Amino acid sequence: MITRPILAFVFSALLSAVASQSASADENFIIVQSTTSTQNSGLFDDLLPKFQEKSGIEVRVVAVGTGQAIKNATNGDGDVLLVHSRSSEEKFVTDGLGISRSDVMYNDFVIVGPPSDPAEIAGTKNVVAALQKIAETEAIFASRGDDSGTHKAELRLWKAADIDAVSASGKWYRETGSGMGATLNTGTGMGAYVMTDRATWIAFGNKGDYQIAVEGDTRLFNQYGVILVNPEAHPHVKATMGQSFIDWLLSKEGQAAIASFRIDDQQLFFPNGSKGSS
Repeated sequence: MITRPILAFVFSALLSAVASQSASADENFIIVQSTTSTQNSGLFDDLLPKFQEKSGIEVRVVAVGTGQAIKNATNGDGDVLLVHSRSSEEKFVTDGLGISRSDVMYNDFVIVGPPSDPAEIAGTKNVVAALQKIAETEAIFASRGDDSGTHKAELRLWKAADIDAVSASGKWYRETGSGMGATLNTGTGMGAYVMTDRATWIAFGNKGDYQIAVEGDTRLFNQYGVILVNPEAHPHVKATMGQSFIDWLLSKEGQAAIASFRIDDQQLFFPNGSKGSS
């Protein structure tokens, strides 16, 4: 005959085992700090289920501008960083906050504009000359103004054009302080030119009569990098699972998954993964 104390012990042991398994399952995820472009384009919606099916690891994405993503990772609020501002990424690693950096994929930026084309830049390739014409004509330009990778690239191009666009803030230069999709909505609503990554533009559903005005300049190249947050800086980082995600992204399978992601038969990102590029 099984006594009540024995039954109580067995029941308690079973509850502990179930609780332990449940806790383990609840911890089987990583946090990726990334950009609005990777999220808004639908790339993660396509990639992450494939990785989870293979690994059993859930990936939770925080999609913000690159500057904010790096700040979040600096504070330890993430396991992996996937953004697009190489100089900032390399500084993150140099500062001991990340372990190595790898190219993962690329696309390009474009400038889109209204059919009226007030700066007469439609169909041109020289992005610096196009920005100079926008400034000369004081045609409205909507900037993200949010320290994102796109915003950082835009500011570099204004500098190359020898124009202090920020000094015209609130006049012809309008800063939205928003993500890419919101900035496109604002820009198209006010008839402004907007610089956007091509992936977000392809996925954007509110184009109206807007068209790409400037594309094809090598200075519009847009590289994405992936970094494991350094567990020595933040001991709670799930380094093994985070590295598994990075390894998958850079593997033949992960790179093929990136290449196969399309909208309207257009490829949005082009894989060029190479481990330990810096």
